[in-house]
Amino acid sequence: MEKRPVILVTAGSAGLGAAVAHLFAKNGYRVAVNYAHNSKRAAELIEELSATTVQGGVSEKHHVAIQADLAVRSDVERLVEETISAMGRIDCVLSNGGWTRFTDMSSLDDNVSESDWDRAFVMNVKSHLWLLYAARQALDESSGSFITTASIAGVSNSGSSLAYSVTKAAQIHMAKGLARMVGPRVRINTVSPGLLLTEWGARFTDDQKDAHRQKTALQRFVQIEDVAEQVLTLAKSSSITGVNVVIDAGYTI
Repeated sequence: MEKRPVILVTAGSAGLGAAVAHLFAKNGYRVAVNYAHNSKRAAELIEELSATTVQGGVSEKHHVAIQADLAVRSDVERLVEETISAMGRIDCVLSNGGWTRFTDMSSLDDNVSESDWDRAFVMNVKSHLWLLYAARQALDESSGSFITTASIAGVSNSGSSLAYSVTKAAQIHMAKGLARMVGPRVRINTVSPGLLLTEWGARFTDDQKDAHRQKTALQRFVQIEDVAEQVLTLAKSSSITGVNVVIDAGYTI
C-alpha cells in the first residue's frame, strides 16, 4: 500500500478547499477532492495537482475527485468509502462544506425561515459530524487529523445570516466535544477565517467588504494561503486538539 499520506478535502474544487489541496500536494500528500456538482472544475484541479505533485517514483494514483452531496449522510459515507478504496488510507480530513442564505442581519423577520435553519444545521453542523463518524476508523489507524472550516461568524454575531452565525458557533463547540470523544489517536480542530475573497466572499457588496477590511487591525483581508498553511500546521502537529484557530487579520480583537 502507498505510504504517502492522504487528505480528503470536502467542498474542495475551489476557494479554500482548492488552496489546501494545492498546498498539501506540494507537501507530499495525495489528495481526494470532494465536489458537489462541478465535475469539470474538479477534474481541472486534479490535473493541476498532478502537475505540481512532489514525485516519489510511485506508479499509484496520486489524486482523485469524488462527487458527493454533503447534506446526504449516505453520500458522506460513500465519499469516505471511495476515498479509502482509491487511496488506501486517510490521514487528514478538511471538512470544508458549509451553507448560508444571505439575510438582513438587523431584521428578525428576515431570519426566521425554518428551511434556512434546517439546512444551515445540516450543512454547518451535522455534515461534519457524519464525516468524522464515517472516517473515524481510518483516522484512528493513521493517528490522523480532522479539521473543520468554521468562521469568525461563529465567534461573534456577524456574517451572512443569524442561522449561519449560530450554526458556525455550534460547529466550533461540537469540535471541542468530539476532540474528547475520539482522542487520543485522532485530533479534532477548527479554523475560523475572516472574510476570504473567494466566490463565497464575492457575494458580499463592495461596501460590506470595505467595512470589514477597515475593522481589521491589519487593515487587510485574510489571505487564503495563510488559512491553508494553518490547516497544514494542524494536520502535522501531534500536540493540538480541541482548538479553534481564528485567522481574521485582527477583526475580532
